[in-house]
Amino acid sequence: MRSWNIRLVLVHENTGEDVPATIFEKATYKLHPTFGDRETQVIKRPPFKIQEEGWGEFDLRIIVTGVDKGGDHDLSHDLNFQQERYEAEHKITFKNPKPTLLEKLKESGPVGGEENGVKSKRGDESAKKRKRPEKGVDMEKLADSLQRLGEEDLLQVVEMIHNNKTAETYTKNEVEQGEFHVDLYTLPDNLVRMLWEFCVEKLGS
Repeated sequence: MRSWNIRLVLVHENTGEDVPATIFEKATYKLHPTFGDRETQVIKRPPFKIQEEGWGEFDLRIIVTGVDKGGDHDLSHDLNFQQERYEAEHKITFKNPKPTLLEKLKESGPVGGEENGVKSKRGDESAKKRKRPEKGVDMEKLADSLQRLGEEDLLQVVEMIHNNKTAETYTKNEVEQGEFHVDLYTLPDNLVRMLWEFCVEKLGS
């Protein structure tokens, strides 16, 4: 019988040091069915450590739930006893993280405005926009609608953003991966309205 444990931490982008995984509100471990009543275990406090014992090796699922409606993210971990201690790294992407989650993400390295060099300006301005979104625009619905657009429509959206963004607007274009990222809460009100009306035209209300 072997005793084993797993804990979750973040890795700081710049220093490589372990950082408490406060971006998650809980971790759900899905073990092998032979664990019976302990097959599913939910841990709600960092480092989300699970302690168990058994003979077999298996692939287990870890579902981490982000704070501030950060969604569920499914990880697969190969539990084996080939080494006394080992680590596995997983990359998680949050789409349009809300304020609380965004602040916690910063604990593990630069995000958002830091990459665009507008960290000093972005804080207060983005907070204001989150509190006072463009009248008549549901920001969460807008984000969902943008993800449902077709490829040609998305190219128009990218062009609209580039042509109307301000110094506070955060965008990131990952050409190799074919991905374009934008923080909707940093967009000027007139651009938010333009995107909203574009989505309504293409997808309906």
